[in-house]
Amino acid sequence: MTSRFRRIRHIRATLDSGPWSYAETHAQAIDSAWRTATTANPALFDGEVLVITHREIDGEVFEARYRPVRYSQFLHYMRHGEPDGASRNGFAVAGLTGSDGALVMGIMGGHTANAGRIYFPGGTPDPDDVVDGRVDLEGSVMRELTEETGLTAEEVRVEPGFWLHEDEKRSAFIKVLHSPLPAVDLRDTILARVARQAEPELAGLHIVRSHDDLRPDLMPPFQLAYAEWWLAGGREV
Repeated sequence: MTSRFRRIRHIRATLDSGPWSYAETHAQAIDSAWRTATTANPALFDGEVLVITHREIDGEVFEARYRPVRYSQFLHYMRHGEPDGASRNGFAVAGLTGSDGALVMGIMGGHTANAGRIYFPGGTPDPDDVVDGRVDLEGSVMRELTEETGLTAEEVRVEPGFWLHEDEKRSAFIKVLHSPLPAVDLRDTILARVARQAEPELAGLHIVRSHDDLRPDLMPPFQLAYAEWWLAGGREV
């Protein structure tokens, strides 16, 4: 396989404690940026998320150590920080795929930090994703799927493992999920459930069938790369 994606069959992720060096050295800038962000969007919440501070890849095994940090610290690093060679957002997303082969992505709601952006359901892990000292990305992606779309694991066929895409700050794990519904019916099912949510994270859904459906202006690099790769038949390479 010659692409920026690689198959990961096992993730071994543990939780470390202690301060994050980036947060300590950028404390004032983080506080200032957070005040600006919450003035623009008061719905933002400075809870804890988990950031990778060390990772190794051996074949199809991904090993990582995560550390809990404040969301304000994480957001500043992702938006303004220089890559330090170790810290990265290691997250999983649900690669929703209709029975017709089309991809179904979420459009983030206006109250979220990524309003209007288009990508698969998922997100940065948080302390709820820690099980017996282990960061459970398998559980994280299914939890996010249900929270964002109302779908459950019983309604999709889950492919084993993940497809991994990395850049200097991100390790994006795509878990491929197959729905028995064609993409339009899947979209309508999700929208009906989202409409019943008190505070939905999604403002809508976006279907990708061809390159004409790609939105480089709204899709983060990993999402755009995956869609292009999928359309090119990358998983059969």
